[in-house]
Order: sequence, then structure tokens, then C-alpha cells
Amino acid sequence: MQPSRDIERLIEIMVALRDPVTGCSWDKVQDFHSIAPYTIEEAYEVADAIERGDLVDLEEELGDLLLQVVYHARMAEESGAFAFGDVVMAITSKMIRRHPHVFGSEEARSAGAAKGFWEVVKAEEKRIRAEKRIQAGQSEAAPTSLLDDVPAGMTALARAVKIQRKASTVGFDWNDPRAVLDKIKEEIGEIEHELDRAVLSRDRVQDEIGDLLFAVANLARHVDVDPDAALRGTNEKVRHRFRHIETSLAAEGRSPAEASLDEMEALWVEAKSRPRERK
Repeated sequence: MQPSRDIERLIEIMVALRDPVTGCSWDKVQDFHSIAPYTIEEAYEVADAIERGDLVDLEEELGDLLLQVVYHARMAEESGAFAFGDVVMAITSKMIRRHPHVFGSEEARSAGAAKGFWEVVKAEEKRIRAEKRIQAGQSEAAPTSLLDDVPAGMTALARAVKIQRKASTVGFDWNDPRAVLDKIKEEIGEIEHELDRAVLSRDRVQDEIGDLLFAVANLARHVDVDPDAALRGTNEKVRHRFRHIETSLAAEGRSPAEASLDEMEALWVEAKSRPRERK
């Protein structure tokens, strides 16, 4: 088996790995549920390479992510559900269907026509999905709530934004980011109230912190900021600043565990003043 630029070679490799007799002992026993966490992990690694501006890593990580698609498609083909070609057909059909202003008639290409076609496109996609479920012997019942089709596998922050966007389509939303900021202050007050109780309730505090995070995600949405990306940026900022603390103390022959909080705080402030840390 030789490497190739052709997607068919990757499919052939996956078929070989999944062969019940001669395949890889690990690959051939996996299923959708066991592979799903790796799929999510690979998507994060793609995002990480993009965040770091590392196109060498991005090339490899995109390959790892593509492997996940091929993996799931192969398992589906083994069960007689669908194959990789069906996945490609589905997404190409969707892209053409969702962009009539690019791939459609001259009428569809006219200014403002794309918005008018959107509701028609969504209705057609729902019809297609319903037909496929019936053909697959699944329930044909439509979702009972506007929020039923928000994927459970998204990160909590991303799912919060998705829920908020869905709710906003029927007018359940604030019109001013400052109103959301007021809600954040209210949620902080409720956390303070819980912390002031004689007996701390972990469940109530968790509930209030969840409300606070949901409100913060809502503020991010209102100002067109991706909360996951914002938090990733802060995580990296903290990591680099803490590394400065470690490096500075190591130069003195010490570790953070041997330094006082005041010393570490001073080094933290020093790290913030470095040009690479300025915002």
C-alpha cells in the first residue's frame, strides 16, 4: 500500500484497517461512540493550528480530521447505512441548494434573492431529512421545540450561543448588549448571595455559575465574538504568562512552589508589560 493524493487511497486504507480478519486490532473494534471523541479532538487541533498560524501543522491536522470522516463513513457502510460517496453527495447537494444566488438561475442570482430563497431551502432540507429517516426506519416525528436540533456534542459555550441564536429568531432576545451586561451583573450578585450563605450549596453555586457563563456567552454573541475563541486566547495568554513566572524563578534556582504569591504576582505583572502580551 502506497500513499497517494487520491481520496480513494485513504478509503482503501480504512477498509484494510477495519478488515475483521487482517485489520488493525484496535481499529476494527471501534464504533461511532468510541470514535466520536477523537473526531471532536481532531477538530480542536485544526482550530489550534489555525490559531497558532502554523500551516505545516494545519496540513497534517486537516488530514487527521479527514480521516475521521472516512472512519465514520466506513463504519456506516459496513452497517449498510451509507458510504463516503453518499457523504460527498449530501454536502455538495446542500452547498448547491443553499447558494442558488451562485449556482442557480439568473433570477436567483439577482441582488437580495439569496435571503428570499433561504426559508424555501430550509424547508426542503427538512423534507429531505424526514424522507431519509423514514427510509432508514427511524422516527419521522418532527422536533417539538425550536431548540431540539441544537447539537448536544458542541462545547457548552458554543451550544449556548447556538441556543441563543435560535431563540432570537422568534424575538426572544435583548436588543442592546448593555442589557446583557446588566444580566451578567445580576448573575454575579446571585453568586455572591450563595457564597454569603452560612452553608454553601455546591448545587446552587453550580447553577448560578452556569447562568453567569450563559449570560457571558450571550454578551459575546451580541458583540460578534466567539466565546470559545476568546477563552482559548485567554488560556494561551495565561499559559505564556505563567511560563514567564516559571522561567524567571528558575533563573534564581527556584520553582513557583518555593515563591510567595506576592512574588509570583509581581512576575505576572511583569509578563503583562512585555510587548507580546499587550492588547
